[in-house]
Amino acid sequence: MGRRCWWRRRVVAACLGAAFLLLCCSHRALRSAFENGALSSDWLTGKRRSPLQMLYDLDQGPSSPLAELHRRRRDLLRSTCERHMRRQRLLQPEDLRHVLVDDAHGLLYCYVPKVACTNWKRVLLALSGRAHRDPRAIPAHEAHLPGGLPSLADFSPAEVNRRLRTYLTFLFVREPFERLASAYRNKFTRPYHAAFQRRFGTQIVRRLRPGARPDALLRGHDVRFAEFLAYLLDPRTRRGEPFNEHWERAHALCHPCLLRYDVVGKFETLAEDAAFILGLVGAPGLHFPAPPKGVRSASARDPALLFQDISPFYLRRLFDLYKMDFLLFNYSIPSYVRLH
Repeated sequence: MGRRCWWRRRVVAACLGAAFLLLCCSHRALRSAFENGALSSDWLTGKRRSPLQMLYDLDQGPSSPLAELHRRRRDLLRSTCERHMRRQRLLQPEDLRHVLVDDAHGLLYCYVPKVACTNWKRVLLALSGRAHRDPRAIPAHEAHLPGGLPSLADFSPAEVNRRLRTYLTFLFVREPFERLASAYRNKFTRPYHAAFQRRFGTQIVRRLRPGARPDALLRGHDVRFAEFLAYLLDPRTRRGEPFNEHWERAHALCHPCLLRYDVVGKFETLAEDAAFILGLVGAPGLHFPAPPKGVRSASARDPALLFQDISPFYLRRLFDLYKMDFLLFNYSIPSYVRLH
């Protein structure tokens, strides 16, 4: 932001029933908005600064290591978009479905499944005052209930545009192959996801396992990791319908080259990045839920074990499928992945 000109924010306005058009706020207009306090009118009658203003202040003041890290992530995301996504399309309302709105605190959060999104939804519910103050006390299923948190897609074009101009927008991402491994482990190897397995597992078994047993065809409960990856790479999978959100690419869920993101958090630095955002919000006493002991170490082991028997030919194709997530969010190919 500030002297780095990050305030040239892509915004969305549109015609009713059509597409949202991308707009740019000028340097002078945004500076004027900050100076006259207009951006704080929606937060506690202007008695405190919004999270976006707090980030602006950090960028204008003495540089801190964490603020500098997030500035570099913003700059990298913007420059990568300019290099690889030159043909911009119009933003559709459905593109905003994963962007959740907290009007009370001026926040827009694009959630990516398998990147701590359950805990972020808990935190937003706690901030809203519509749930327990302690995010950990909110059951996981309650955090995902429809209507618990409004989606940006539910607002009119003018309301969308106003929020995009004045709210702090953030997302969290994860190394793509580790996220795939987590999705597989959670959705296809846990007995409490029987409905999900009947929906997707049976489809995978029917298509990719000749001579499958009747109970596998009926329940889809024993999908192998190699079958899951083959399903992702099969052109028929996306021909019929979009990827399920648990394995859809992060850039396809959150559209970071069409929407401006002020903070790009990462699963690998979850605690620090979450604390940074909550510090901008100004929520004393509210802490992001820590993962259970052993979860982080297990998440580091599981991908290597799952990918060890996948051939380089399929890994190269898988990398090509998720390549933009690697590039946009500055991830390297994991050491356990053999592309040659």
